[in-house]
Amino acid sequence: MTTQTLHSTVSGREEAPALLLLNSLGATQGMWDQQLPLLEQYYRVIRCDARGHGQSPTPASPFSFDDFVADAIGVLDQHSVETAAVMGLSLGGMTALGLGLTAPERVNRVICCAARADAPLAFVQNWRNRLAILESGGIEDVWESTVGFWFGDETRRSHPEREVTLRNSFLKTTEEGYRGCANALIDLDYLRHLGGMTVPTLFLAGANDTVAPPDTMRVMANACPGSAFSVVPEAKHIMNLDRPNNFVVALLGFLGLDPN
Repeated sequence: MTTQTLHSTVSGREEAPALLLLNSLGATQGMWDQQLPLLEQYYRVIRCDARGHGQSPTPASPFSFDDFVADAIGVLDQHSVETAAVMGLSLGGMTALGLGLTAPERVNRVICCAARADAPLAFVQNWRNRLAILESGGIEDVWESTVGFWFGDETRRSHPEREVTLRNSFLKTTEEGYRGCANALIDLDYLRHLGGMTVPTLFLAGANDTVAPPDTMRVMANACPGSAFSVVPEAKHIMNLDRPNNFVVALLGFLGLDPN
């Protein structure tokens, strides 16, 4: 296990409880910009770029989820945070689960969005295919093969700026960073441990997500004692940008927030 000092930013109420936001593979902390005005009313919001993403360094691969968890704990330490709520999407959601499982003393709740907890054969083959695209065409070709899973057609037509913003972030992902994260995903193995989760956990699935479908996330929630499960209507994989209003509605009750 190795730890990287990640690029991170802090905003919101300094005296408020901490909320750590973790990005998906191929995104940066900027993926949460649309939710910041709401979250900053209630939290000291800490965002970071995963290793190999955005402005964070890229160590040599291979990576593991132990590495991602250690990086996240390093961010909390850097900002003198003893305990935080943690919300992550996709790779970030898996890392949030890892934090809850291995460092429950540092986490008071987990929001796991659009993520898996295991690596069945079809999932592994998908990542091997993406690695082959990376090797043959580079990170831009990987983006072209990814965006259709992230956004619905309506969002791509009505809000092209969201796609442009995410594309720009995606292209900041280093090839070594993408390679290291993809290989970590191939070894993903949290599902069999979810029965030991002691941190309150919400599993949020996108209704139209084929990467981490609702049925897959429902199995995760059923394996996790006392957890909550919700489906974000009409949302594909990057649910907080594909269907931001539906995402916030699903999130607020678990966090106990009242936007009014």
